[in-house]
Amino acid sequence: MTKQKFGVIGLAVMGENLALNVESKGFPVSVYNRTGSVTEAFMAERAQGKQVKATYSIEEFVESLERPRRILVMVKAGKPVDAVIGQLKPLLEAGDMIIDGGNSLYEDTERRTQELESVGLGFMGMGVSGGEEGALNGPSLMPGGTEQAYKDLEAILTKIAAQVDDGPCVTYIGPGGAGHYVKMVHNGIEYGDMQLIAEAYDLLKSVLGLDHKQLHEVFAEWNQTDELNSFLIEITADIFKYIDPETNQPLVEQIVDAAGQKGTGRWTAMSALEFGVSIPTITAAVNARIMSSIKEERGAASQQLSGPTFKFDGDVKGFVDKVRDALYCSKICSYAQGMSLLAKASADFNYNLNLSEISRIWKGGCIIRAGFLDKIKSAFKDNPSLPNLLLAPEFKQTILDRQEAWREVLATANYAGIPVPAFSASLDYFDSYRRDRLPQNLTQAQRDYFGAHTYERLDKPRGEFFHTEWSEVNE
Repeated sequence: MTKQKFGVIGLAVMGENLALNVESKGFPVSVYNRTGSVTEAFMAERAQGKQVKATYSIEEFVESLERPRRILVMVKAGKPVDAVIGQLKPLLEAGDMIIDGGNSLYEDTERRTQELESVGLGFMGMGVSGGEEGALNGPSLMPGGTEQAYKDLEAILTKIAAQVDDGPCVTYIGPGGAGHYVKMVHNGIEYGDMQLIAEAYDLLKSVLGLDHKQLHEVFAEWNQTDELNSFLIEITADIFKYIDPETNQPLVEQIVDAAGQKGTGRWTAMSALEFGVSIPTITAAVNARIMSSIKEERGAASQQLSGPTFKFDGDVKGFVDKVRDALYCSKICSYAQGMSLLAKASADFNYNLNLSEISRIWKGGCIIRAGFLDKIKSAFKDNPSLPNLLLAPEFKQTILDRQEAWREVLATANYAGIPVPAFSASLDYFDSYRRDRLPQNLTQAQRDYFGAHTYERLDKPRGEFFHTEWSEVNE
């Protein structure tokens, strides 16, 4: 009996779409889902007439695959992944490989890699970005594991990934949990992007009073620019023109202002804290979602706490352009933070990440795909040891040219009482990074005063530490 070349476990939408993507590229697929009725529905509808074999037990699924077996697991991160691995492990043979394509925590991936490789099985933790459409038509793939594991899968991965002008949106990321770490930071950057866009929308709507048609026009125009052309700007423009059939009003205005999150943004912020890397824009985006979630409490507070009275009386078109500039400058800072975190993780975990290649594979398929990723790719290709994206010549000049507009937008937001936490965090990041001297000399003096934590002096070599008995006043 002819056996299938690839297997997929988990038939939620992402699993279904990836299975169909693999099959469409010439690789017959076996599928398995814990709930058999889900498999039946998939076979009766979307998989009908395709080279897809349905299986209804984990044993039947494993037996249906040619060796060495290649099994993609698309189930919820955490314990469900461990449960599936536990079922598969006694049925597999040396050389077989499990690929975890979910949003698993990189530390779990490191553990699973060690456990499976110790018994002769292959394991790859692979970030998959692009949502439902990307999974079906070509996602951005971030596979981590051994180089040999990647080579074994390369023929399939390069065909199912999104295709851009300089190749498929997949590359070998690095060992162990590198793939899932990079996907985690990708999602953190995604949080930042989405929050920055939301703040731009709030400014245009609340300060300028633009209606949904005007908002659609502004975002559609921005999507034609080199700076802001991106998937997220494109879908934002589409959202503003969708009219709710029940109310005949823009649907976006009928949606409760409480954003959900699945944890990858929070993981990014936690990892940055552990590494001592500053990512204030991404952290602000996580905090903004948390604040949005207390909808009822905010509603009650709005009845008691008032903001300033403000009426915009300036040039509307000019302010729209300034918001565009502020959005782009803030976006540069957000990506700079994400790339700095990747560089730090790469050094500490020995991932040997190629930031230019990572930027390249994000150009297509994924949620943060954007035209300006080409510029990031070039910046790190020209200088692989670039300490911060803000120092790349083009990005440096962009911010220097536009910072006045950026600052004016934030000042206007403050006068109007409009919260712009991610815009503000980005500007604070830029201002902190560009200053030779920050006020933490006082912080260190305080630490030495109450805890004898010592300090360094400007007039002495770095690495020499001093302590003062501050209570012995020396006027």
